[in-house]
Amino acid sequence: MNTSTAAEPGFERAWRVLREGIAQHVFPGAAAAITLAGELIALRGFGRLTYEENVSEVTGETIFDVASLTKVMAATSMAMVLYERGVLDLDARVAAMAPEFVGGGERGSVTVRHLLSHTSGLPAYEKLFAQAHTREELIAAACRAPLVARPGDHVEYSDIGFIVLGAVLERLADEPIDTFCAREIFGPLGLSRTGYRPPAEWREQIPPTEDDRAFRQRAIQGEVHDENASVMGGVSAHAGLFAPAADVARFAEWMLHGGTPILRPDTVKLFTSPQPVRSGNARALGWDRVSQPSQSGRYFSGSAYGHLGFTGTSLWIDPERRLSVTMLTNRTWPHRESQPIKQLRPAFHDAVMQALGFVSP
Repeated sequence: MNTSTAAEPGFERAWRVLREGIAQHVFPGAAAAITLAGELIALRGFGRLTYEENVSEVTGETIFDVASLTKVMAATSMAMVLYERGVLDLDARVAAMAPEFVGGGERGSVTVRHLLSHTSGLPAYEKLFAQAHTREELIAAACRAPLVARPGDHVEYSDIGFIVLGAVLERLADEPIDTFCAREIFGPLGLSRTGYRPPAEWREQIPPTEDDRAFRQRAIQGEVHDENASVMGGVSAHAGLFAPAADVARFAEWMLHGGTPILRPDTVKLFTSPQPVRSGNARALGWDRVSQPSQSGRYFSGSAYGHLGFTGTSLWIDPERRLSVTMLTNRTWPHRESQPIKQLRPAFHDAVMQALGFVSP
């Protein structure tokens, strides 16, 4: 990917959306990266790490807690590699690889494909950290979580499902997800500032995500925001990854180039295609798809896929337009209750698409 941004077109309306978000305390800082046809055409930072004037400004290289972008950048990528090597069978039953997942009802029919497409029937979220005190205890608690729907019935976006998925992937690889991804994905792609558990010396340059007075009794900076991932030592399939916008954009270009040189294009195509579901909108394997209304706005094509992160992050990729748009923020600072990003994010994406001329008639 050419990393020059000299040809940046007129994104001023999109940048205004981000500046207004800072002024309205939607988030203290944001970083954005846009790639088009193999070129990095925009990489910008806005605001500061917090709302204080004496802290560092955000740049395109500022490292954010990307939250659930972990699900696609780490877990789904690991699944793609294992699938292509013949180690992972998408239709294998989870209980065959994680015997502690077995229980009553239809649990025995849950497959890896169900976990990746969020159709397993597992609940969206549980405060497992309230009862588990170690990584092993939390994974065991996730495996015991009761189903809330019949597997394959409909999409229920599930952190719990991805915690279980992570355990399966690590057992198949016989290696933790962080070391596998560092060696097999992030290293080969040159994502030198992407990974789990960032070094302590980076801490002061990472935007804090919350003043947590409910669980950890401290400001969360340079460590994973998600409490379940925190109990897991900061390493999980559902959360825990840190990355700058520049690296996320490079990852997006890898996807747009069909996974070369790590994967075959048909593997990327499979994982980014809609999966079977009995009712409602389908997701891909790991990835979300565009369905209106969408946080991607109004103008991405029907072939686009992407993902959001709880801390205020997002990545959308449009193979038809050879386009990717990365937006990283710390909208959870100082408190997670802030919700205006749900209006700001589609407005930002629409402004980007308008600037590029990708506007539906």
